Amino acid sequence: MGKERRLTVFLSIIWALTILYGEMFAYWVPSLWTCSWPHHLRHSSSSSVKRLNDSGDYVKIAVLADPQLMDRTSLHLSPKSLALEIAQFYTDLFMRRAFLLSVLRFKPDVLLFLGDYFDGGPILSDNEWQESLSRLKHIFDLNVLQKTKNMKVYFLSGNHDIGYEALYSKTPEVIRRYEEEFGARNYKFTLGKVDFIAIDSQTLDGNSQGNVTSATWNFIANVSQDSSSMTRVLLTHIPLYRPDWTPCGPDRSSPIINQRILRAPENQQILYQNYVTEKSTNNLLNMISPALILSGHDHDQCKVTHIAKHGPVEEHTIGTISWQQGNLFPSFMLLSASNLSSPDGLALEDVVYAHLCFLPVQTYIYIWYMVLFIMTLLVVLFWPAKEELFSHYIGNFKLCFRSLFDGSVFGRVIKEKNEDENFEYEMVWDAEGSMHLIKKASKSPPKRSGDNASVERYHGA
Repeated sequence: MGKERRLTVFLSIIWALTILYGEMFAYWVPSLWTCSWPHHLRHSSSSSVKRLNDSGDYVKIAVLADPQLMDRTSLHLSPKSLALEIAQFYTDLFMRRAFLLSVLRFKPDVLLFLGDYFDGGPILSDNEWQESLSRLKHIFDLNVLQKTKNMKVYFLSGNHDIGYEALYSKTPEVIRRYEEEFGARNYKFTLGKVDFIAIDSQTLDGNSQGNVTSATWNFIANVSQDSSSMTRVLLTHIPLYRPDWTPCGPDRSSPIINQRILRAPENQQILYQNYVTEKSTNNLLNMISPALILSGHDHDQCKVTHIAKHGPVEEHTIGTISWQQGNLFPSFMLLSASNLSSPDGLALEDVVYAHLCFLPVQTYIYIWYMVLFIMTLLVVLFWPAKEELFSHYIGNFKLCFRSLFDGSVFGRVIKEKNEDENFEYEMVWDAEGSMHLIKKASKSPPKRSGDNASVERYHGA
């Protein structure tokens, strides 16, 4: 009974530690060990710029991409099926914990979403869309953050929110309901000494005569005429063009995705695209002249450098924050935007910079749950029945090992008792697997006590 109690306690401790880590502690890892605000990392080793670590010197921005809430379009299941409900529950649960326990622990000043809040956003009915919107607000605590904590939140439209030209040209109401909830699709805002230019990248490569596409390019033209000298960050849901097989850096976990554009056969309107076209990309870079580009859409991490007229520009594609969107390693980004003006001696590269942070690998956590469950089940089912026999074998092995050890090592030392000197022992195993030692008379002639005494005296001389 004592052994069973010890086993129960041991298994309980293992399960408690596993659950605590998988459901809570794993989400604390980024803020405790693996991630930090990039201005802290940049200046941590320099005492001469220690003042740059002051909280007022930088606007702290948390960047999230592609939550893409699962709905009836995700797994081709009926809207109220049990499988879909389970998938939605655990996906939403992961993102809420990741947001509350990982992202918010950094205490950002601003939240920036890079699009794709829904999975089937353009084709959902108004009721389904509102239901997904309620889930989105609950997962990211949007009502509480905007009303009680006065945190600024900025949104960018994605293709899973409004679709592409071939879709919204037929159903313009998808854009209307998006704008009623999230605001304009093309706009500019300023954080610290940095201008952020948010564009609706789904419209860039549409028909130039269309109202939606022309509105986006008109906005870009107005931005290009702005004489402000502040550093610019371009925000686009769809990444900019890069040649096929362009490396994405060490943070990427899946194969490289190359350019792919699908068009409707009847009017050549865009149905889907992986990247903005090369022509539109060059126009964007030359007209906006950004110092940094942030994008989503790809669901995996990617860092590339574009060559523009004003010089090289880095683009960071941020992976999805969901663990159910094809990326085992969900992530988010911490962005520092300077509040200090350039005349104070701040270099251009110190005005805005970014640091990628990874979230817990939920898939691995669930796999470990399953492995631990199977191991626990096997122990519970088979340990009590085999414990006595197992202990019996262990005891016999110890006895056999001890007898061999005594005979080989201590057989040469003086015996205190010589009553068994003229006998041998034979190991006999019974039907139950037990080992017994049987005493037999020795076949060799008995030793004289004098012989032994002489040896003893010799060694003692």
